[in-house]
Amino acid sequence: MSAQPQAAVPDLAAIQSLARADMDAVDALIRQRLASDVVLINQVAEYIVGAGGKRLRPMLLLLAAGATGGGRRAIGRHAHQLAAVVEFIHTATLLHDDVVDESDLRRGRKTANAVWGNAASVLVGDFLYSRSFQLMVELDRMEVMRILADTTNRIAEGEVLQLLHVRNPDTDEAAYLRVIERKTAVLFAAATRLGALVSGDGVDPAVCDALHDYGLNLGYAFQIADDVLDYASDAETLGKNLGDDLAEGKATLPLIHAMAHSDAATRARLRTAVEEGDTEALPEVLAAIHACGSLDYSRGRADAYAAAAEAALERIGDNDYSAALRGLARYAVSRDH
Repeated sequence: MSAQPQAAVPDLAAIQSLARADMDAVDALIRQRLASDVVLINQVAEYIVGAGGKRLRPMLLLLAAGATGGGRRAIGRHAHQLAAVVEFIHTATLLHDDVVDESDLRRGRKTANAVWGNAASVLVGDFLYSRSFQLMVELDRMEVMRILADTTNRIAEGEVLQLLHVRNPDTDEAAYLRVIERKTAVLFAAATRLGALVSGDGVDPAVCDALHDYGLNLGYAFQIADDVLDYASDAETLGKNLGDDLAEGKATLPLIHAMAHSDAATRARLRTAVEEGDTEALPEVLAAIHACGSLDYSRGRADAYAAAAEAALERIGDNDYSAALRGLARYAVSRDH
């Protein structure tokens, strides 16, 4: 008997359309559970959550539930609630990140800390973390709480680890990937594992592991592609200032690769640019990155992780939702913002 052909891989618009009804339910839940009698919390939380974005992490959870549970019937109240939890955790990290990085632009508009100040942003981030734990406790499932508690702890480790590498020109690719794992990939992996976990009774642990592997590899691919865009896009398209990573003293993969493959004089100049967060050196940095083929190298690494994410999906059944997950793996490395 010949193998059945896989479902066609949809583009982002089709993926969003597939998930729209459930994402609408999640958005409604997010706004309902953001409510506080402290006015400033409502203002800051609504500002950042209302900024929109693709809501990729909660969408991943919903798609994983549909992929492993046999379609939309597997996406119920628990999946919606966990998707909101994942978005609250992610939003809290954004608030904290922007304070630590002293960022003033995200998704094309002022960051919350630029509008209300650092103290309000940090404290509202704490509110979102605690609200996410209230939501997860309501589900009363120890495995869910363990996954999210471990994930949140790993994210916090990633924040500190990244701080240790700020203005450090000796950051190598291995150290860079350790930061990505904790800062980005673990939350992707938690979202997809949780989606599988709540998709029905008696879900095969191997299926949950496959979705975890998919999410982890997707997270790597997504973040590397994001770091490429910081040197290959423009502020209007990107929604933040080009060269922000350099300004913050972050050595991401394109710059790490260029430093490793430049001549001694260029390497010294690049090291100084990282140490000083010197955006005036951006033209020289870009020249070195292009001369060393560092963007192509970085794109290749992102493509490899995206391919590994797709390969992990071979362990689960084929349906519209698993096709959507394959589509997101391809979108992660082909987007322009």
